[in-house]
Amino acid sequence: MGNQPKKIAVITMARNDDFFLSRWIKYYGKELGEENCFIYLDGEDQPVPANAGKVNVFHEKRVAEHVVKAEKRRLGFLSKVAKSLLERYDIIIGVDADEFLVVDPKVGKSLAAYLSEIEINPSVSGLGVDVGQLLGKEPDLDKEKPFLTQREYALLSSRYTKPSVISQPVNWGSGFHRVKGHNFRIDPNLYLFHFGSVDYKMIQDRFKDKDRMATGRAGHIKKRAKTIDIVTKSKAKKEEKWLKIARNLQTYARPIWAWNKPTMLKWKLVIKIPDRFKGIV
Repeated sequence: MGNQPKKIAVITMARNDDFFLSRWIKYYGKELGEENCFIYLDGEDQPVPANAGKVNVFHEKRVAEHVVKAEKRRLGFLSKVAKSLLERYDIIIGVDADEFLVVDPKVGKSLAAYLSEIEINPSVSGLGVDVGQLLGKEPDLDKEKPFLTQREYALLSSRYTKPSVISQPVNWGSGFHRVKGHNFRIDPNLYLFHFGSVDYKMIQDRFKDKDRMATGRAGHIKKRAKTIDIVTKSKAKKEEKWLKIARNLQTYARPIWAWNKPTMLKWKLVIKIPDRFKGIV
């Protein structure tokens, strides 16, 4: 393995997501350098985030269509973007605005240093950590403070174990959930934290977003509220071993209809997020 750091870019496409985008810029800008962050805004009406700095921000023409069709188009577009960026970058990370790829702090390496060392052929996945709010115990989100100082529990979800990191051109399936025609590999030290369910009040506010409702996203938002319900009603596992158990299960269990996607086989495994992650995002 060469010690030479690799050139890494991160890409996303978003609409009406300024809150998450500003966090996204802060995190990936620090980890990879703002000039290696690429944001594609869905619609010419979208404001450029105030903290964009040197981030590459592009406005794409808005096509209002149903969520399923929109997702196919969005990931087709991002797969093409990734392909062209791979002409000058070694590695591309493709994530949504509310997804943060994190290296386990116990490794003691930055995201760029860690990804430069591991094998990525053609993709690698972090374990999906769907962070929820424990109602009755955790208050509304303070938007000024890091997520992981305010939220301690998460559902280990195969939905967010995504092949987000690629080293060669691929065709991502909707939502980055799979790479067409390829298997996936879950790295033992990578986690994909999803914060779409981080705050119940914020989810309710999304139902007021006419754009989202008009394109059939109500079901998508309900799924987020469901994570909060599961986290609130479950007794969380506190031992580290559950992370490994979930990783092993997702590596070997596959949905019958999609061999190249992981599954938790309907198991709702809620964990307490290890303290070492506090404040990272």
